[in-house]
Amino acid sequence: MLMSLLYAVFIPFCISLFLVGWIHPRLVKIALLKNIVDNPDARKLQRTPVPVLGGVAVFFGIVIGIASMSALVNCSGLLIVIMSMMAMLYTGTMDDILNLSPALRFLIEIIVVVLLIFVGDYCINDFHGLWGVGEISCWLAVPLTIFASVGIINAINLMDGVNGLSSGFCIMASIMFGTLFYLSGCITMTILAAVSVGALIPFFFHNVFGKTSKMFIGDGGTLVMGTIMSIFVIEVLRGDSPCVAYVNPNVGLVPFTLAVLGIPVFDTLRVMSTRILKGVSPFNPDKTHLHHMFIELGASHVATTLAILSLDMLVVLCWWLLETQGASIAVQLYVVVGMSLLATFGLYHFMLWHIRHDTKFLRLIRRLGYRTHVSRTGIFFWLQKVVDKI
Repeated sequence: MLMSLLYAVFIPFCISLFLVGWIHPRLVKIALLKNIVDNPDARKLQRTPVPVLGGVAVFFGIVIGIASMSALVNCSGLLIVIMSMMAMLYTGTMDDILNLSPALRFLIEIIVVVLLIFVGDYCINDFHGLWGVGEISCWLAVPLTIFASVGIINAINLMDGVNGLSSGFCIMASIMFGTLFYLSGCITMTILAAVSVGALIPFFFHNVFGKTSKMFIGDGGTLVMGTIMSIFVIEVLRGDSPCVAYVNPNVGLVPFTLAVLGIPVFDTLRVMSTRILKGVSPFNPDKTHLHHMFIELGASHVATTLAILSLDMLVVLCWWLLETQGASIAVQLYVVVGMSLLATFGLYHFMLWHIRHDTKFLRLIRRLGYRTHVSRTGIFFWLQKVVDKI
């Protein structure tokens, strides 16, 4: 069983990996030819127009990777997931090209999640022992699923501001969720996680190291990956999830999912709450995200991505240590929330104070930040040439 499951991971992973690697440079040419690019402005960090069809490449790799296993594994349960991803891809790509209103995008996201709930039966309907609560009623489960899923989708979308950040985070999260699904024998979700990782890896390298081959994942890609992340969370927390039978009762599944997604979720909460307190729309774009703060401190894109991923891994590690030491599920949740708040609200405002007062500590951090600019090194230029030739 485990060997067949291993093949179910390895084969679709390789197929999605090679397909995205093949289609990526072709989509770059199409995007430049048709002027489907993200133009620089005062809020964005790039200085030149960059193609934004990366989401199409990732979606292509994921869908073909899943289809490659349909003859060996019953993937019919993923049909509604693929349809939801397609709707998100179309919405995000149209937003990249036409700049859809936030209200319309928000409405479409809600409709897609509702379809997942009532057509695909994807619903967060069990707290799995948190505060002594098990299965919850449909009247609570449905709005909770809509709120959580739309929140996750927008959190992944809003963290896409630095090269490799959203794709690197989704690779990391897919590996963690995929490992749990693999160990619990949930084959369809394992395949979805494997093809997501395979599809994102080529894009990640082009996005981080490419020059002529650089392409942004765009709103189409972030909405697709946000949808997949929300599917993973729902699959872990649904009442009949195979994960429940695999883990011991002391494993807090709710704290685990929140730990994996803690940094983007809480940073989004911080940004949106700050905008609301200022009397502006929570969807009004600005430069107050955590990754903007790292750039302001002089860190490179690569260092910023590594720093934020490391913060997220630290939250997951704290959860794991608590679980292994026998802490209750409620304590696991409180610590995960506290660590996430500290790594987003706390860190941002701590550094903002130093920026406003131009302290010695700030100047030290900036000197360290400038040393992280690997794009000025020979190794980076070598990787750039290799990636651009692929």
